[in-house]
This record gives sequence, structure tokens and C-alpha cells, in this order.
Amino acid sequence: MTAPNQPERHAEGLESAIRRRRMRRNFQEDAIDEQLLDRILDLARRAPSAGHTQATEFVVLRTPSATNRYWDTTLPTERRKSFRWDGLLRAPVLVLVCTRPSAYTQRYSETDKSNTGRESGLDRWPVPYWWFDAGAAAQNLLLLAASNGLGACLFGPFDHETEIRKEFSIGEEQRIAAVIALGHPLPDEQGRSADRGWKPTVDVVHYID
Repeated sequence: MTAPNQPERHAEGLESAIRRRRMRRNFQEDAIDEQLLDRILDLARRAPSAGHTQATEFVVLRTPSATNRYWDTTLPTERRKSFRWDGLLRAPVLVLVCTRPSAYTQRYSETDKSNTGRESGLDRWPVPYWWFDAGAAAQNLLLLAASNGLGACLFGPFDHETEIRKEFSIGEEQRIAAVIALGHPLPDEQGRSADRGWKPTVDVVHYID
């Protein structure tokens, strides 16, 4: 029999992770326990997706050789001298959060979805849910990192997506929505954007009766 207060304990754990989560940019070089990494990645993938398409995939760089290849591709040595967040380069794991937009038209051509008209092309999707769904999986991973005592930082591939796909043999149909650095955090200063603080709830939540 489930204890009456069990749901509250779970909710408090999630609330704590949400409140504590922030982008960390300074990491120890120590590896993340493999079982812990496997567990949080398995949970992170369990995010909602349109039509349960499940097109978000994680390409996990978890050795110094692999992470060095990423930084060599996106941040050449001459640029590192002026790079503000050198502790970010020590993160032992980089997770490339990938999505395949064509999976959505394929899924919506199946019998239970074919009457929606979304199967005829990506331009038939007013909201590109492949990005939305990849973001949901990424948020899962950020919160799981916080709840397990890890640091995490999400950033984009920016202008290097083509080079990253080539370096790690990622198919052209795959898009890289984000990169998430994971590791054991060290003290760091917050990014300049953190000074903006949080908007008041009344400016964000609009009730209509």
C-alpha cells in the first residue's frame, strides 16, 4: 500500500531540482559513474512527443578523446585563450540532443494519424514539434542532473552543426537541437544573463475565469 505522503515527497524532490537548477560552466575532470549516466539518460528520453514519435536521440561523448574532438571542431585552440568559460571544457560528458524532423511526417502518415494532413510535409506543421519535443527531453536531462548532484550546461551548436555531424558521423536527416555538458560541478560565477532574474509570476501566468 502506498504511503499517503509519498506523492508529496516526490513533488518536493522535483520542486527542489527545479529551484536549484542553473547552468554550470565549471567542472571537475572526474568521470560520471556509468550506471548513473545510463539511468539519467534513460529517464531523460521519457519526454512527451507529438504522436509519441520519439524522434529525439542522444549522441553521448563520454571519453576525453571524444569531448576533445568536439571542442577541436567548434572552438579552435587560438580562440580558447579568450574563452571565458575554460572550466566548461573539462566537462567529462557532452550530450548532443538530436532530432529527426522527417520522423514526424512518417509517423503522421500512419493509419491513426493520416487524417490530420501533417504527413504531406514539414511545412504543414504550424509548430515544429521536433524542436519542442527535443527541448522537453533536454529539460528532463537538466533536471535529472540537478537532482543527482551533477552540474549541467546547455548550449547550441551555433554555426558548427554541419562540422559536428561530419565529425561524429551523424546523418544529414538528424538536426542537433542542443549540446548539454554534464559533470561534477566546481564553484563558478553565473553568466551575465542570470542578472536578469526571474519575471514576477503575475507577468507570466494569466488566469482566465
